[in-house]
Amino acid sequence: MVVMVPELNVREEDKNEEGLCPPFWKLFFLSLDFWLPKSWMQTKEDKLRELTHVSIHAGSFEVHNSENIVLRNGSETFDSWKKPPLPVYAQFYFFNVTNPEEILRGETPRLEEVGPYTYRELRNKADIQFGDNGTTISAVNNKAYVFERNQSVGDPKVDLIRTLNIPAVTAMEWAQLRFLRELIEALLKAYQQTLFVTHTVDELLWGYKDEILSLISVFKPEISPYFGLYYGKNGTNDGDYVFLTGEDNYLDFTKIVEWNGKTSLDWWTTDKCNMINGTDGDSFHPLINKDEILYVFPSEFCRSVYITFSDFESVQGLPAFRYKVPGEVLANTSDNAGFCIPKGNCLGSGVLNISICKNGAPIILSFPHFYQADERFVSAIDGMHPNKDYHETFVDINPLTGIILRAAKRIQINVYVRKFDDFVETGSIRTMVFPVMYINESVLIDKETASRLKSVINTTLIITNIPYIIMALGVLFGLIFTWLACRGQGSMDEGTADERAPLIRT
Repeated sequence: MVVMVPELNVREEDKNEEGLCPPFWKLFFLSLDFWLPKSWMQTKEDKLRELTHVSIHAGSFEVHNSENIVLRNGSETFDSWKKPPLPVYAQFYFFNVTNPEEILRGETPRLEEVGPYTYRELRNKADIQFGDNGTTISAVNNKAYVFERNQSVGDPKVDLIRTLNIPAVTAMEWAQLRFLRELIEALLKAYQQTLFVTHTVDELLWGYKDEILSLISVFKPEISPYFGLYYGKNGTNDGDYVFLTGEDNYLDFTKIVEWNGKTSLDWWTTDKCNMINGTDGDSFHPLINKDEILYVFPSEFCRSVYITFSDFESVQGLPAFRYKVPGEVLANTSDNAGFCIPKGNCLGSGVLNISICKNGAPIILSFPHFYQADERFVSAIDGMHPNKDYHETFVDINPLTGIILRAAKRIQINVYVRKFDDFVETGSIRTMVFPVMYINESVLIDKETASRLKSVINTTLIITNIPYIIMALGVLFGLIFTWLACRGQGSMDEGTADERAPLIRT
């Protein structure tokens, strides 16, 4: 008797159809099913929202679930929002007038830039109150300035600047109102006011008592007798804010819903232009997509502005999205027609008339040296040299956390000046937008804070990428298993005649 090992009953067509090894795609999806739970088959952004979130506000770090991305009393996020630890510096640059007599004869102004005069900004939020259900929080933004001599070109209490007599020019504009004309004409003659004056940097910034304003304030108490470009802004705040805490949606983190008791502005001629959009610029929501537009409301601009993605940056070794103010924000377009005051009176691209929110003072805002403005504004002044590197407003944001890593907000203050037939003080001056001063507010994350932030981000990314690591391992194990199975099957089909002979012979 011969005992034979039975042969496998495999049809030839089955061999050809299936091959010696299981199809790769079956093993691939098998490995995915085994190693990767269905809840992990999401986008990286979705998983990041569910798994973890790094709430880091200006140097304070917490790793917690996305449901805790809110301003809550006692949290590190709240403490850093209340008192940002990163230093902010304000650099003031003045334009000194070198040819006042020639300007009055109608010649081109020649201006000389003097600066910077650098101040450390001390910021904190005060009068904080939480609203119902913790969805809103009210506060004021306090701001104070401390002079930094070692970062400045001189002493602001000593250095003199010749510039436009802004109170006089403002009074001339007010004089276009009939009931004030005779009074202002008499005051200008009595005090022998000229179109150009000389004051110290300190006086021009923080204020001095003006003779004309002092007398006008007697008849109009709402007019201060003092004038300064930043008068009343040192050690004070810019109004009452109500912010969203992010309780309902992390995308609403620190968005402004009210300013000075209003949900919208009333200076401009369209509802869209009067909208209060975005944050105050000190913070942004986490998980920023480079395709989204971010909004900010800088109160000194008297309007909301938007910023758009420009480029990828690296700040102290941290990845960042660079956002900047595009030229369209101040462009002379139909979208911006509501900012033309009076209605239909548009000065041109690159400038913004904010006289309506400055008690009628003919203040015009632009970017420094008329960057992004019409060429006619640049060519009208000798001394304007717009340069993107020095005059662009931008912010570098870490997209995962929404933390500002580096930023520069640059705004120029100008005065609209023209010849008045009733006022000999204006001579034959050309009608123009006359530069007075610009400010560069900047912040940069320090190396120590950046190192801590980098460590937390790396930890978060490792946690976030665990599903993808496991998926990759699953695919790898599947490939190895396939290879071993094929190799083993191939070995079974090979062998000598003796190896295939019966094990027991009789």
